[in-house]
Amino acid sequence: MRLSGKTAFITGAARGIGFEFAKAYVREGARVAIADINIERAQSAAAEIGDAAIAVEIDVSNQESIDRAVAFAAEALGGIDILINNAALFSAAPIVEVTRTDYDRTFQVNVAGTFFTMQAVAKHMIARGKGGKIINMASQAGRRGEALVSVYCATKAAVISLTQSAGLNLIEHGINVNAIAPGVVDGEHWDGVDAFFAKYENKAPGQKKKEVGESVPFGRMGIAEDLTGMAIFLATDEAKYIVAQCYNVDGGQWMS
Repeated sequence: MRLSGKTAFITGAARGIGFEFAKAYVREGARVAIADINIERAQSAAAEIGDAAIAVEIDVSNQESIDRAVAFAAEALGGIDILINNAALFSAAPIVEVTRTDYDRTFQVNVAGTFFTMQAVAKHMIARGKGGKIINMASQAGRRGEALVSVYCATKAAVISLTQSAGLNLIEHGINVNAIAPGVVDGEHWDGVDAFFAKYENKAPGQKKKEVGESVPFGRMGIAEDLTGMAIFLATDEAKYIVAQCYNVDGGQWMS
């Protein structure tokens, strides 16, 4: 098992992509902290995984919550070897309809949440003196702009940039920081995404999702399980010489 003896702190892990990461890590021998703003759902997710998982309540937009969650997980797991910054919000609207409230909230979770959770875990890793792996979840939306997704695209571009800077800074402590940029990933959240486009592009429910899936060179939308291989690889010693990179796992939607 490639992650035997390792511990991981995964934000937004009570469902979707984060939950699949947690299950995949446990299958590879790790113990995981299911960190989520919805503690009841996190507890259910941890119970489904079993003894190798614990539930931790975290609001990545609140510094006290971040610090408390990281300290709790580090104590409960005996240290944190791996961080996956997965918690994020999606928003979409024409430029002239974007509100400051939506803008601030999306940046607060997607950018500040990623940065300050990374900072808190990095401080722990440095004090522990064993290095570590940090994986930030970017997006192909961070590679380019989209007419109706300006704020979300900007946050994911910021995540890519933060990954580069943090990777260059933290490798001196033996901490590898890299990112994964998924494409369109099917799941519960896509009902909301589809609804945004149905509203602003005058499409029937489900039409945008069908069009997006058909546009992927691989032939379909991604699923959460498509991302787990990269998440495992970047957390292993096989990736020890990889620093400050962002990997596209998107069925061929973007080439860089």
